[in-house]
Amino acid sequence: MQLGAMCTADSDCDAGLRCDGCSGQQGVCVRIRPYDPRSKGRDLPFNEYSWLTTHNSFARQGAVSATGTPLLTFTNQQDSITSQLNNGVRGLMLDMYDFENDVWLCHSFGGQCFNFTAFQPAINVLREIQVFLEANPSEVVTIFIEDYVRSTNGLTRVFNASGLMTYWYPVDQMPRNGSWPLLSSMINQNHRLLVFTSIASKEASEGIAYEWNYVVENQYGDEGLNSTTCPNRTESSPMDTTSKSLVLMNYFQENPVGSVACSNNLSPLVSMLGTCHNYSANRWANFVAVDFYLLGDAPEAVNVANGHMVCGCDNFAYCRSNATFGTCDVPPPPPPSSSPRSTTPGSTSDASITGGFSMLSKVATFSWLLLLEFI
Repeated sequence: MQLGAMCTADSDCDAGLRCDGCSGQQGVCVRIRPYDPRSKGRDLPFNEYSWLTTHNSFARQGAVSATGTPLLTFTNQQDSITSQLNNGVRGLMLDMYDFENDVWLCHSFGGQCFNFTAFQPAINVLREIQVFLEANPSEVVTIFIEDYVRSTNGLTRVFNASGLMTYWYPVDQMPRNGSWPLLSSMINQNHRLLVFTSIASKEASEGIAYEWNYVVENQYGDEGLNSTTCPNRTESSPMDTTSKSLVLMNYFQENPVGSVACSNNLSPLVSMLGTCHNYSANRWANFVAVDFYLLGDAPEAVNVANGHMVCGCDNFAYCRSNATFGTCDVPPPPPPSSSPRSTTPGSTSDASITGGFSMLSKVATFSWLLLLEFI
């Protein structure tokens, strides 16, 4: 069955698709991962591509804290960093804190990590990224750090230990006012890891790019779900500031719930993509950040953005290889509809998709956790 056709299992769908339904609704065939935007033969600057990005990438459903203490915090994804990367995610949002004389990934509040909000030492996830980049020499990964590390050179130490400096994009070569190098040039120079921090002073002290010197970013959380507007978050310049050549679009609620994210990651996500394009000086988002990327069809929003940027088509699926800009295939007719029926979505990761919503709702009953920061 083709994209959008109703299904009951992954085996019902064509290659490259999986069967997914939101909250027991009829399943439909959706993409496992976005198209590779380089696959049609056009080599463009890095800021003329779009990449699927996971919010709180490390906060995995079912994770057990490396402290041994049960986690009492929200989760935002269903699978490991390795699985995310293998499924086409190329932007990772990581919250880093000082904890136990090390740098940890933590989903906490008040700028302080606790044993019941600490997931694992950051070095573990950074090494997963290193293994992926070593095994995939033509891939580029971007890390956005929500930075609560106050120890002197704390981030420098953990990145040095991870082996990722081999792929580091030097901050002094990042463009402040203009286009990025060709993606192929970045790959040839092995500048395949971009790292941004939320602390401005670390650009000078540790050579880590301050995100909002290079990126405009819309408001996250519930305020960012209004598809009629696309305001910038407080730290960011206005969305139409073209001197910041990368555009990050957030689309996730403050209190992450899988069933809601599943619905949001369908047509509402694509609608918001168009709104933010209009508010961002007619620029498509380079990074599309979501919760529970395995639910709904988040890859399709990235395909829409890449279709417009790479070849001038409404979706990358309609781009013709090595053709002139604006040369598009005719979209296929929509699949035939059938009567709704219940579905059991298949799994495409190292974590079960089904059964996760009930766990999230139980966690959400802890009212004090509403104080948590979700970005």
